[in-house]
Amino acid sequence: MPIIQTAINAGSFTAFIAALKTACLIESLSQPGPFTVFAPSDDAFAKLPAGTMEKLLMDKDSLSKILTYHVVYGEILAENIATMKYAKTVQGEYVTINVINGCIMINNAKVVQADIESSNGVIHVIDTVLIPNMIKSTTNISQENTIG
Repeated sequence: MPIIQTAINAGSFTAFIAALKTACLIESLSQPGPFTVFAPSDDAFAKLPAGTMEKLLMDKDSLSKILTYHVVYGEILAENIATMKYAKTVQGEYVTINVINGCIMINNAKVVQADIESSNGVIHVIDTVLIPNMIKSTTNISQENTIG
């Protein structure tokens, strides 16, 4: 089962799936891959400042950049992520990786569930939506959920 179907079946990624549909990225993540997806849960999207998601859904270019910032080419399981310092995203920028008190952190997002395997990669559930620097510098999205 591909990443998209795995995420849909999980039931806790409705905002992420809706955003992927709006940005026309469903087909991309249905390709053979493999991909590693740092998937924000619905709770992560709920942490965004009021109105942010609505604004992003109207700006497909920024939305696409944010969503592809959550994807890395290749299948990287948690045991391997824990040994990395950074990873280049499909969007082009790098995310930083740290292990703090045994928890894997992607920028400032905590991996709350790791290694959900699918036929074209792996999903790691994160508790915060990642915002790439290029988006933060061109929008007013700035809150404790981002790293700068």
